[in-house]
Order: sequence, then structure tokens, then C-alpha cells
Amino acid sequence: MHPRTPFRTLLVGAVLSTALAAGCSNDVTATGDDDSPTADAGPGGGGDSGTTPTQWDELLASRKLNYGQALRSASLKLRGDLPTLAEIKFVSEAGDVAAQKAAYEATIDAYLEDPRFAGQVRDFYRDSFRIGGGAADSAPNFVAQLVVEGRAYTELFTATAGTCPTFDRASGVFTAADCAQNNGTVGVLTDPNVMKQFFSNMAFRRVRWVQETFACTKFPAEWTTPQDIGAAAQYTSPWPFESVAGTDTGSVVNFRDTSAVICANCHTTMNHQAPLFAHFDESGMWQSGFAVPTPAEGAPTARLEDYLVTGEALAWRLGEATADMTAFGQSMAADPAIAECAVARTWNWAMGKGDIVAALALVPPEVIQTQITQFKSSNYNLKEVIRSVFTSDDFVKF
Repeated sequence: MHPRTPFRTLLVGAVLSTALAAGCSNDVTATGDDDSPTADAGPGGGGDSGTTPTQWDELLASRKLNYGQALRSASLKLRGDLPTLAEIKFVSEAGDVAAQKAAYEATIDAYLEDPRFAGQVRDFYRDSFRIGGGAADSAPNFVAQLVVEGRAYTELFTATAGTCPTFDRASGVFTAADCAQNNGTVGVLTDPNVMKQFFSNMAFRRVRWVQETFACTKFPAEWTTPQDIGAAAQYTSPWPFESVAGTDTGSVVNFRDTSAVICANCHTTMNHQAPLFAHFDESGMWQSGFAVPTPAEGAPTARLEDYLVTGEALAWRLGEATADMTAFGQSMAADPAIAECAVARTWNWAMGKGDIVAALALVPPEVIQTQITQFKSSNYNLKEVIRSVFTSDDFVKF
């Protein structure tokens, strides 16, 4: 058993029970395509865990500093190897608590400059991005390069060059390279390997990848006070219900279906995004026209009228129109939820938790507020956040 398990299992249990309760209270499901996920709580969770704050305060206060144990865990995660005897002695024999703290933090700084750190970060993002191996390492390589070099995480959505670097694991060195895209580059959003990996009907797998990977929640991505529209379930999207297309407006898919669930709860957001990603063909290359099929008989190519009614603008979120991929990436870079997600994923990596979406390993925002604030004030330098997490009280106390 991992040395962190007993206490943190208690905390995660409380967060999971909270999240499940929140998820069950929002009985919304979308079935407009075979990739449409169900609603669930955001990365922060919420609600009442059923345990008084005093009890949790007592549990938190009962933890003890153990820099030796923290060093072992940090070394395995940041370098993929156990600490050396010299490192263990450097920390354990440093002197009083203040001296041990300084020695531990100096060792963490050394780990962050170790060539093996780059490989660990790349492997972490292979898992987080659900893509990797050979040419498909381009996106995980790019985010790892941003981290290792202390560059802004937001370049993932705004960079116009060098987004398909190569990586030499032995030296930990990245070599900048451009993606072979034929209509300009917008971070990983136009990476042909990503677009190829998540090719699907009407590009819905691509927008689902963007939402779950970078916002840390499933669709529906937007919601408001539930409305009774005379359907089998309540309508919860802030978008006008009539903004998406239906068979009555000429679409091959009825996104206005209300016979069982309300597809528009998810698709009011999805359909305002997917047309941007529909230009990438099965090989991940941009085409001037739409290049993805619809699920209709004969798999005809998608058209704009299959997604939206005439006059509807494309958008990242309601009120944030994004006419092209560049604007879409800029909206993502400015969205606080994207920053919170990046920090939450880093936290779960350090604490040995599963994927924040797939495993419902939620992180309450108040737990990571210090790191979120630091992330924004440091021009989205995720390397500094990693150091902050691995030197935090939650990491070094047991």
C-alpha cells in the first residue's frame, strides 16, 4: 500500500461522495451521437460530505512532517527512480525542521532540472491526453517542453509554430519542429496527430477531447436554472433551445429531440464548437470544406446546417464567439476553468490519484487555490506549480 493511502483515502472518499451526490442531482444525459457523455460535477465538486468541519480539521492537524517519505514519493514521480542514499542523508541529516525543509526543497529543485524529469512529464501527458507513441507523441511532447522550459501553458492553445517537437529521453532535450498542417497552427488544437486520433462523426470526439482534457469536466459544459419545456426531462443549457439544428430545420440529426432526454443540453455547446474541427479530415489535415461524416445513412459529409440554425455564430461558450480556430484558442487560454484544470491534474499526479474525469478524482478548488493563484501570476508557468505542489504541506505531511 502506498504510504499516503490511509489519510488521503478518507479525504478522497468524502470528495467522491460529494461529487456523486452532485452528479445524481443533475439528471441530464445527451444521446445525439455515440460519443455524447453524461453530465457530472465539475473538478471542484461541492456539497456536504456528511462530516463536520471540526473532524476534518482534527485529521488534518494530526499529520506529521516526514521529508524522507515525501522525498521517496517525489523522486519516483519526478524522475521515475528512488532517491539516492546521498540525497536521503542530505535531507534527513540536515538538522532541525527548518534545515530539513530547505534541504528537501533544494533536492526538489534539482529533480526539476534532472533530464529524467522531462520524460516523466511527457509520460504523464501521454496519459492525460490519451494519445502517444511515435508520431502521436507530438502533443505530449509539446506540453512537456512548455513545462520543462518554464513557458506559458497557454501556448497549448495559441502557439503558431514549433508545436510538434521531437524528444530525446536520454538527454531530456526537446527539438522544436512544426506540425505538418496545411492551414496554419493553433497550438495542439490543429495538431494533425490529435485530429487523426479523435476523428469521428461530425467531429464530436474532437470537441469532447478538448472539453475533458483541458476543462476537466464532461459535457454538458454549460448549464443554468432548469427549465420545463414540455419534454421528458428539463432543459438546463443557457443557450436558446432553438439555436441548434433539428430535422425540422434541415439537419440529418435531430438535436432538438426531447422524446427521452434533451440532446440540446450538451449539443448547444458542442454544435457551436464542432464545425471548427469538422474541417480536419481522417488524416488530421485541414480542408477548406467540411471533412467529417454524419451518422445518417450513407455517411454524407457534414454541413453547417446539420449543426446550427442559420445565423448562429460559432463559439467557445455562450457570449464568446469564435469565428476561427485562433479565436477559439484565445478564448480557451483566457478561461479560468482551463487554468484550474491544469493545476488540478498536476495535484492528482503528485498525490497519486487517477484521472480527474475518467476516475472522478475531483479536487476542490479551495484545496489548490494557492497553486491556481500562483499559476496565473507566473504567466501560467506549470513548472513552478509542480514545485509548489511537491513542497506543499499536503505533500510532505502524513
